Amino acid sequence: MLKVGALHCAHFLLQAGSTTKPERLIRELARRAPRHKEELMTIAEYLEQKGRKEGLQEGVQKGKHEALMEIARAMLADGLDLARVMKLTGLSEEELAQIHH
Repeated sequence: MLKVGALHCAHFLLQAGSTTKPERLIRELARRAPRHKEELMTIAEYLEQKGRKEGLQEGVQKGKHEALMEIARAMLADGLDLARVMKLTGLSEEELAQIHH
């Protein structure tokens, strides 16, 4: 078990610490507290998986938006009015203004 001081330090770093690379922080903590390496590595793996999932979701949303913009562009080119395109695609007037000049 970690010494009380080290445990408080680790708790503080995880709760209040600010880092752009939390996985690196956890790996360093695991290196310095070898008895807790397995638990800390599990946390690092969780953070990595969470980051991948969030990145994937962001990519899917961006792809959906781009697809809707292409569909809207085609609808407008075919003469559908702006209000109808907004209703069918769910895009805002501002978003459609980017493609409809």
